[in-house]
Amino acid sequence: MTALTPTTPAPPEGRIDTQVLDGQILLIGIHRPAKRNGWTPPMFRQLAEAYTRLDDEPGLRVGVLHAFGDHFTAGLDLPAMVEYLRSGQKVVPPGLVEPYDFGMPGYRRRSKPMLVAVQGICYTVGIELMLGADIVLAADDCRFSQMEVQRGIMATGGATLRMAERAGVGNALLHLLSADVFDSAEALRCNFVQRVVPRPELLDATLALARQIAAQAPQAVIETRRNVLKAIELGQAAAVADFIPVQARLAASEDAAEGVRAFVEKRPARFSGR
Repeated sequence: MTALTPTTPAPPEGRIDTQVLDGQILLIGIHRPAKRNGWTPPMFRQLAEAYTRLDDEPGLRVGVLHAFGDHFTAGLDLPAMVEYLRSGQKVVPPGLVEPYDFGMPGYRRRSKPMLVAVQGICYTVGIELMLGADIVLAADDCRFSQMEVQRGIMATGGATLRMAERAGVGNALLHLLSADVFDSAEALRCNFVQRVVPRPELLDATLALARQIAAQAPQAVIETRRNVLKAIELGQAAAVADFIPVQARLAASEDAAEGVRAFVEKRPARFSGR
């Protein structure tokens, strides 16, 4: 069982910690366990900076978002966030990768895969961050809730878009309008998470999957992910239009040649990202 320990205590407003694993995987840790990892403006800015680092550093291939402590997050720290909510002011500076990843003007879209490991309480912004990622592994002790309507506000981090996309309108509204608390089995049924694992195995299982993805050809991974999202966001025709030009570019790469050599020589491929 892998256990990550932060090097220094978190400040009162919380912190996002980063660590590079195997030279290819960026671990991104939500670090405010004393407040159940409640989100503050500095944490949102630091998260966007970490996502931007993932895309900008050529050697990094996969991101893993996780949380320190017993819980993923209890959601927004409302007293710390209320002025931003009232004014509409952005907590993330423009020009960075926006972690919710739905194409807000002035922000970059993430291009590399992001995995999320969730445990314990995962409320509001926690659900929206995991739905904005690519693959989610949940511990078997999770409690989820999208409870904005219980606080007199609306979910604006993507839940109204992606819950319906994953689970259908009825299932989305069941959880969005009732502000109910549901478990990992229900999250799996609704396709909000992709795997449920015993709590002690959560991080090891997530890192094993991250390593498996990191072992593939990086540009092929990026283009495959991009094509899936293009089909969802722009339609099938837009995604199909990319098949031939993208495949031609990938097939001319050093990694494609290495993939053929590895197949012929019956060995694992060693991809460079070129």
